[in-house]
This record gives sequence, structure tokens and C-alpha cells, in this order.
Amino acid sequence: MPKIFPFTAIVGQESMRRALVLNAVNPRIGGVLIRGERGTAKSTAARALAALLPQVKVVSSCRFGCDPESPQTWCTECRERASSGEPLPETVRATSFVNLPVSATEDRVVGTLDIERAIQKGERHFEAGVLAAANRGLLYIDEVNLLDDHVVDVLLDSAAMGMNIVEREGISFTHPARFILVGTMNPEEGDLRPQLLDRFALSVEIRGIHDTRQRVTIMERNLSFEADAEAFCDHWQPRELELSHQIEEARRLVEHVTYTRRDLLLIADLTSSLSVDGHRADLVILKTARAHAAFEGRTAITERDIALAAELALPHRIKRGIFQQSEVSVEDLQERIAQLQKQKTGQTQPSPLDEEQQNEEASEQKKNSNPLMQG
Repeated sequence: MPKIFPFTAIVGQESMRRALVLNAVNPRIGGVLIRGERGTAKSTAARALAALLPQVKVVSSCRFGCDPESPQTWCTECRERASSGEPLPETVRATSFVNLPVSATEDRVVGTLDIERAIQKGERHFEAGVLAAANRGLLYIDEVNLLDDHVVDVLLDSAAMGMNIVEREGISFTHPARFILVGTMNPEEGDLRPQLLDRFALSVEIRGIHDTRQRVTIMERNLSFEADAEAFCDHWQPRELELSHQIEEARRLVEHVTYTRRDLLLIADLTSSLSVDGHRADLVILKTARAHAAFEGRTAITERDIALAAELALPHRIKRGIFQQSEVSVEDLQERIAQLQKQKTGQTQPSPLDEEQQNEEASEQKKNSNPLMQG
């Protein structure tokens, strides 16, 4: 098996690497779209991320890689086997990397049910598609802007639901489809429709690095990798293992990361002040902020977590307002957050949301002070 260029050896492109790692911590964020010119390590980063991800526990005889610890997400076959009393042995496997070709059709993506076999023999047979192979792995779409819009829609729907449901002529089959979705594209070749663009949770725009020293480092590392890939990977292995372990720990911690109503108000104020359409951005920022806190080993989000999340979640959603450019820096967002907080502090009358928050906090304090309401 050919060696993969190490993720930790990639020079620069911090926003891209952060977006990929946070989606690895919590695939439920909803994927990342990487837009950039040719030769900026887009595909290299996607492959490298999959290579360093920790192994996953699966039902050993399941072709969909069902999680033995999450029966509610099992495929139709695993549920039927479990209900009949058949044991489901466990094993571990490496995180899969699935590359979706631009020519892929809907049937190739979601899979197909053999209706003729069902009618003639009374047997249900499901031919698995790309979503089955990508479950609990990384699904990579190069030149996503050239993929059929309907296929992109199907992919994004499955990524959001975490399940793939195929129904034909009254026959249905279900299997989990939880994957890290990574799409890359060169804007020079055309853009995605706004409706599809918004469906990608995070978006980063990357360009070639202009710093001379960093460009030299890129050349040196690539030449070293080409000369002796095994030795190069061995050199970077300790950093790869460290990052892999950090992601694994963050995955266990992310569901325990807390947030306050003040955090929710701050996110809502930020998106509202920037005239962001819809509410998907608010939810994405919260999920991403929690993932970032977990990645740093914390159990509560901070304003910086929110700013870092907004940097990745807002650029492709801002159409008007104070930011006309496609890039929004963390510093800009932190400054904006500080302004919003200052405005709220200067209010002479509390807003209805503030009053509601105070009432909830008072109720919670009363509940905690009553022994009968505790534990």
C-alpha cells in the first residue's frame, strides 16, 4: 500500500487543517468545502486526515460497518440478525477513504434494490453504493462543483441525516451513513449553486503561500517524501500519533462540552448582525465551537471557540453587511463579538431574551436549593 503524505507535515493552511480536524472530532458538523487554486494541498490534506484517524469498532460481518455500541443506527441486516438472536461479533478496522468520481450517478451513490429478484424469489437484495463504503469513514469529492446537483443534494441529505434510506416498489432498506464529508473545488471552474453551498457546514478558501521560507519548506518536504516515503513518514509518525490520540479523546469528550444561554445569544447576535440568511449557520457554529473546545480538552465553550467556529461557518453565507469579502478573520469576529457585548451591556432596558434567561437562571437556582429537586 503506498504511503500517504503525513497530515502534520502539511505547511501552513491553518484554516483548512482546523476545519478538517473539527469535522473528524464531530462528523455531525456537516462537512467542509475547500475552495482554492490548483496545487494547494486540498486532496493531499483530505487523504492525510483519513490516514491518521483512529480505528473504529464495527460489527465484523456487517458490510456497512455498523457500530456495535449504537444499535439505534444499525442497518436493516444487523437489526434482523439481532432480533433473531444471532450474535454480532466485533472487530476494529481502519477509517475508510472513499473517493467519489465526478461521473457518479444517484444509484451508484445510494445503492440499488433488486426488484426483479424480490418479485421472482421473494428475496430482498440490496446492492450497496458509495454511502455504504463511506460509513464511519471519509467521503472525498474532488471538483464537487462539477458533480450533478441532484447527486450533491442526495449526499448532503445523507450526511445531515446520518442514514441512507432506499425505497423501491414498497421495499425499503436502511443503513447508517455517518461520514466526514470533504468537498474540494477550484472556483475558476465554476461555483456551486447558493442552495448547495449553504448545505456545506464549513467552508475555507485557500491560496498558494507567498512566504519564501514556507515555500522552500514545502519543496524540501515534498522532495524528502518522494526520495524515501517510508523514512519520511517514520520521522513524522510521533506527531501523527499525537494528533490521532487528541482527536480520539476529543470524540469522547465532545458530547460533554457545555454551553450557556449567553453563548446561544452571542451566536444569534453575531449571525443576525451580519445578516446571515436562515438558521443553519447558528447550529453549525455551536457544533463547531463544541468540537474545538473538546479538541483542546475543555468541557465548556468560550468566545474564542465561537469566533474560530464562525470564521469557518460564515464566509460562504455572508452576502451583505459589514463584511463584503469572502474571508472573515478570527480577529474581525472577536472584535465584532466584543462590540455586541458592549452594546448589550449599554442597554438601559433588558431585552425579553435577557429577562427570560434571568428567569430561567432564578428557577434553576431555586431548584438546586431544594433537596427534593436534586439528584
